[in-house]
Amino acid sequence: MKLPASGSCQCGNVNYEVTSEPLVTVACHCRDCQKLSTSAFSVSMILNRSGFKILSGELKSWERPTEAGGVAVCWFCPDCGNRIFHENPEMPDVIRLKPGTLEDTSVLEPQAHVWTCREQQWLNRFATLPKFEQQPDVAAAMVAIAKGEPPF
Repeated sequence: MKLPASGSCQCGNVNYEVTSEPLVTVACHCRDCQKLSTSAFSVSMILNRSGFKILSGELKSWERPTEAGGVAVCWFCPDCGNRIFHENPEMPDVIRLKPGTLEDTSVLEPQAHVWTCREQQWLNRFATLPKFEQQPDVAAAMVAIAKGEPPF
């Protein structure tokens, strides 16, 4: 990853910079990460706190228990709600950045899947699904569905 790397929330009010290499990047399949991502998993980039800096904007936080028995303090933009990072109060020198907020997400290289006991079985079929480079014609898909035909 080229450093420094910049990122922001969806509305752009919170901007940050990463100045150190990640310790590890994982795809987490726990139920909390599924809820966060509204998908099968969420990616977390584990960083030393000293390598992360908020450049502009204010964050708001809330706490939740984790499936592993700890506590996650979740930091997010109070305007758009975009999650920026999580932290564990018992590990104050480390944060879990939500790296989908990086400006260049092509640098992400997850090294492991964690909490695979919660992995969604439908994820295995993803490689066989139709692919579209951009948004497909939704109106045509709805017409096909109304006719009892496959949408794609």
